[in-house]
Amino acid sequence: MRVKKFSLIPLYFILLCSRAFAFPVESSNWGFRVDLPEGYVFSSGDGRDTFSFENANGAKFDIAIYASERTAGVQGRTYASVDALARDVHARLKNSGDIDFFEYRGKKASLLTLEFQLSGSLMTGWALCIELDTPGSRQAGSAAQSERSPSTTKPLLLTMAYGPAERNGLASFHLSALDSLAPEESDRLAPGPISEFAYPRDTRIRTPIYGLGIHAWIFEEDAEAAQTLIDREYFILRHYENAPNWKQAWTRFYQIIYRDSFERLVDIAFQVERKLNISSTENRNPDNREFANQVLRWVQTFEYERDLEGSDFINLISAAAEGRGDCDNRAMLWAVILIQADIPAAMMVSRNYGHAMGLVDLPGAGARFDLEGQKFLVAETTADVPIGLIGETVSEIEHWLGIPFDIHTSW
Repeated sequence: MRVKKFSLIPLYFILLCSRAFAFPVESSNWGFRVDLPEGYVFSSGDGRDTFSFENANGAKFDIAIYASERTAGVQGRTYASVDALARDVHARLKNSGDIDFFEYRGKKASLLTLEFQLSGSLMTGWALCIELDTPGSRQAGSAAQSERSPSTTKPLLLTMAYGPAERNGLASFHLSALDSLAPEESDRLAPGPISEFAYPRDTRIRTPIYGLGIHAWIFEEDAEAAQTLIDREYFILRHYENAPNWKQAWTRFYQIIYRDSFERLVDIAFQVERKLNISSTENRNPDNREFANQVLRWVQTFEYERDLEGSDFINLISAAAEGRGDCDNRAMLWAVILIQADIPAAMMVSRNYGHAMGLVDLPGAGARFDLEGQKFLVAETTADVPIGLIGETVSEIEHWLGIPFDIHTSW
């Protein structure tokens, strides 16, 4: 099956490639991570507790950290809770939007719908307030640490994504920017806060796994939530059809889906591995290549399915449960299952060939693709061939883009 081909549609705007540093980035001081859409550039802030970004069409993304004492975080303002911070932001902006409170992975959070005036123009978007995992800066000295009482409240993170109300198409960029936030390290392979707010993961259900006669636990709304994120991110991806940074946009598209899907697939990956008899009580089967081939043969049996009017990427939960999809969702599903079995894997995509394949770091013979200095074996997910084989008609290496699933830089 083929990777989606871009249709010729009117673009709301084209994002430019200039930036001060690459995304995704993480704060070494506070531990959070964010992966903004391509084209946002750093515009102001102290680079530690405050950051502001904007793109060429007026979309803005602001970050501020507020601590419980004046020795860390944004100076001059402290808040006892997410509730207090959200209500103060609402008041200071003279915001006419709503405030909703929720919990994100054990952290108190609030989401504000933004409608406020800035320099005579109506701004719309959303703001997210959320607890961080540390009582203060990770770089704080021991003296400052010793002054904190056990009852010290957690530092709070405020992110705001907004822009001129009259600019069409900005809403998806705002939501994507906010959803890319991982407040702490344990959130980096879990659905983002916007997805969790819209689709709370409350009810577990058992779902059959295609073709294997087994079941796995998922959350009731996992498939719908994952597909909503994919459709949103594909809407954003279309804006880079003719942009010079289309490769970065494609990379982000797949990495955002990978992050959202990883935790949703934990039991599916475990049950598939268990069914294929690869696990042992202490060590994994040393023949990882045979396991990778078994999983590859499984995804090769999926039904060919495309959606040329939509994102053309079926979410990985539905793909695993119903055995359907295109080459790129098969390649990512295969890679996720291998990664959860401690086997390094990735994927590669080609705009020229309209195709995608899996990548795996295993010994042995076969065609290989160089990704960040590692020589990965290729894996064709839509033809009945073993790992290491690639068709001659799609073998020109310069036409392929590797998609790593573990990459970040630091502030």
